[in-house]
Amino acid sequence: MSTRGTSTRGITEATGIPWETWTARLEAHGARRMSHAQIAGHLAEQLDGVVANPGWWAQQITVAYEQHIGARRPGQAGDGSWAVSAGRTVPGTADEVLARWEDLMGGAAEVAGVASEGPPGTSATGTWRYWRVRLVDGSRVTVHLRAKDDDRCTVGVSHTGLASPEDVEHRRAFWKERLREL
Repeated sequence: MSTRGTSTRGITEATGIPWETWTARLEAHGARRMSHAQIAGHLAEQLDGVVANPGWWAQQITVAYEQHIGARRPGQAGDGSWAVSAGRTVPGTADEVLARWEDLMGGAAEVAGVASEGPPGTSATGTWRYWRVRLVDGSRVTVHLRAKDDDRCTVGVSHTGLASPEDVEHRRAFWKERLREL
């Protein structure tokens, strides 16, 4: 399973502007010669008053454009590193699921064959629970948990700072298996 690119259909639906129009506007503005931050800043200004969260949509459009012109591949971060995410909804409260996750990961001295820099950390807000660990290869894992209304919890795993698309696929399989075990 490969990483999918940013959905241009979602961009069109959210903004009411066809993807082809976005690409034409960006080309006319000289976006091929601009940095990610410059493109996103330009788009955020255009989206102000058009969508509820202009900064977030500016990022989505920028990433889709960079993928469109071949400056970035799906799953690749702006710094050239790679990332993968996986998620699922499981029974239990956020605290119960976090406890199960900690048991499953067993202190996380190693994650997907890579040693951790130290023990994982946890934190919480009124709504969210987090589990984080840094690995010696420079990558980071964040697990975020959020309770739903019906004694279920959404669990999302984000693994950033990966070195290659092959790492993405290896880690995707690893995290999907951990989520199944949860």
